[in-house]
Amino acid sequence: MKAYIEETSEYLKSKGFTAPDVGIILGTGLSKILEHIDIQHEVSYNHIPNFPTATVEFHKGKLIYGTLEGKNVIVMQGRFHLYEGYTLTDVTYPVRVMHELGIKHLLVSNASGAINTSFKKGEMMLIDDHINLQGGSPLAFKGVEKMGERFVDMSAPYDKAMSATIEKIAASKDINLHKGVYASVFGPQLETRAEYRYLKIIGADAVGMSTVPEIIVANHLNLPVAAVSVLTDECDPDNLKPVDISEIIAMAEKAEPHMITLFTELIKTL
Repeated sequence: MKAYIEETSEYLKSKGFTAPDVGIILGTGLSKILEHIDIQHEVSYNHIPNFPTATVEFHKGKLIYGTLEGKNVIVMQGRFHLYEGYTLTDVTYPVRVMHELGIKHLLVSNASGAINTSFKKGEMMLIDDHINLQGGSPLAFKGVEKMGERFVDMSAPYDKAMSATIEKIAASKDINLHKGVYASVFGPQLETRAEYRYLKIIGADAVGMSTVPEIIVANHLNLPVAAVSVLTDECDPDNLKPVDISEIIAMAEKAEPHMITLFTELIKTL
């Protein structure tokens, strides 16, 4: 894998992806942060050697390089999911490539469903911890020890300093930001009422189909990472309504300006 990562990195360097400070992974319906970035280079995933290709219609599939608040950033416009038929190695490959290119911090966003009934759609949650329900690990491959510690400590997977800064920014800007536990499931089907009850019992505050593999690999690489969920629907099993994916995207877009504020203000401090 190391040879593949190096080949991908060399290609991106030749396209101007040099000396990045921060990597950003954008979730469903969360692309407007690009309007705040001075974009210098962009490459479609299908042109990048060894890169997976985004197959979800609302995930664009571009790697973007530019400056934001005086920092060089690499932005993934569109991420990869297990439910697209990818492996955990594929899903997390871009994190390893961004690290190889030199990022020092990683910011992750996603759209998720609110399990905690005191959370409302359109609000946001800072991910403080997670539960991996995807049935595998992105570190379970031969030779992983050549790329980092096999038995990665996950007692505090989300960087405390970055998370504390995000909370301070939210308070100062009067942004309603919850904090909680994100459960990552395989998908692509949404959950049953019984599954929502189960998720609540095991301590999840929100549920989605991404993020956790990327966080595990960031920890494998000793890369400080913070993550914010935009809550796009309410998953109360006793009052469950059918979910329309277009409504989820619309709700993500509605909450997005607040997420952009959190990320841009955080990047100023890094």
